[in-house]
Amino acid sequence: MYTFHSRVRYSELNHQKGIMDPSSIINYFQDCSTFQSEDLNRGLEFLSSKNRVWLLNSWQLKLLQPIQLGDAIIVGTWPYDFKGFYGYRNFIMKNSNEEVLAVANSVWVYLDTTTQRPTRIPEDLNGYTVEPPYPMEYVNRKIEIIGQGETQAPLSVIKSNIDSYKHVNNGQYIKLAEQYLPDNFMIHSMRVEYRMQAVLGDTIIPKVIKHMDRYCIVLDSIDEKPYSVLEFIGEHIHET
Repeated sequence: MYTFHSRVRYSELNHQKGIMDPSSIINYFQDCSTFQSEDLNRGLEFLSSKNRVWLLNSWQLKLLQPIQLGDAIIVGTWPYDFKGFYGYRNFIMKNSNEEVLAVANSVWVYLDTTTQRPTRIPEDLNGYTVEPPYPMEYVNRKIEIIGQGETQAPLSVIKSNIDSYKHVNNGQYIKLAEQYLPDNFMIHSMRVEYRMQAVLGDTIIPKVIKHMDRYCIVLDSIDEKPYSVLEFIGEHIHET
């Protein structure tokens, strides 16, 4: 497992709840896998030289304990399987006592940037060591959209949403979706399915579908083809 150490910053908190939200956790996880790739000399420069890129297909995140300001954290990641053009990777976040705070599963697609099509992963696995998967319940990466939902005001993709691949960064979709959750909603788990890439100037039409303690946020295009579908499961906390 590849790891790095950090400490929870004020800028990473949800200021209604005082704890870290999924978007900040996912940013740590993305950074961790990027650090590993760079340290293996399989990072951005290497991929660019091969006309390749890893595109994220889905997230499954489970929050086990609240993550609070100043907490010392250990962030880790490892790939557990490669099949065809798919890569499968786990992530973990622990505190200084080695208690698990959050775990995640992710599915990635190895893409040829010249053809914009998935391509087979090299047999040498690009230098990564495969380790056993984390013992968690693995759910379907496809998120079912049930119902029409309540349409929100449209959003325009701006420069701060874009990453080095010139499309909306994976974590930005989560950050956008979080704003449609009630302030008293405590998230226990999250899934994200990425269906289409949004780029600078695109218009995103958010739709919110609520069913008991489940919120499905669809980040739609103007053609009603989702860029991303997100599911948040948790509970409503009533103030005393």
